[in-house]
Amino acid sequence: MYLLIFEFLGTTELLVILVVALIIFGPRRLPELGRSLGRSLSEFKRASEDFKRTWEMEVERERFEKEAEISRAMVAEPLPPEYAPPRETESFPTADQPEPLVQPAGQTVAG
Repeated sequence: MYLLIFEFLGTTELLVILVVALIIFGPRRLPELGRSLGRSLSEFKRASEDFKRTWEMEVERERFEKEAEISRAMVAEPLPPEYAPPRETESFPTADQPEPLVQPAGQTVAG
């Protein structure tokens, strides 16, 4: 990832940067600056990995909560009385009850 910066720089550009850094900072401070730059990069890498781990844990927790909510919604629970469908007042004939005869108007049924 860090090497992407050097992808656009050639050998001559890197040599010019090193010479300018050597002139500006001097030969005594250059190794110290290199170490501090290395520490900063490793600290940044550690922090970004920690952020990535935290992000993945949060995504996993949200996925788990969503699955739990879906599974709870799939369990059939009885409806409260105010939402229950109305009961029919009409009873259907059973095997021991004879079915009532329906008569067309004006006709009599002998039974």
